[in-house]
Amino acid sequence: MSERTLYEYAVVRVVPRVERDEFINVGVALYCRKQRYAEVKIYVDEAKCKMLDSEIDLTLIAKHLDSFQRICVGDKGGGKLATLEQAERFRWLTAKRSTIIQCSVVHPGLCVSAEQTHQELFEKLVL
Repeated sequence: MSERTLYEYAVVRVVPRVERDEFINVGVALYCRKQRYAEVKIYVDEAKCKMLDSEIDLTLIAKHLDSFQRICVGDKGGGKLATLEQAERFRWLTAKRSTIIQCSVVHPGLCVSAEQTHQELFEKLVL
């Protein structure tokens, strides 16, 4: 029997008009210290985004999400934040903020495979 280990995840959201507090789930960031796993899966449904704001700048959203992804995985192209330890990067990315890209609160769980759990959460919460 495989050992279950603690993981944490947050749903990544696009909030086209912050003052309206409406959002669309576009990704899931997952961190598992024991498995040394820190990744984010992203899918942007452009039609849904445009339903909330017909003038949304999808190019800007894509740039922000690309930065988010680079920081999460520790890609040097993500700048100085990407050089932080996995836990620090995850905490920074999931901190509460009032911007066009936001995260839900962080939720804990137990898993055998962080990668498999990440895919399941992504399919359930985003796709």
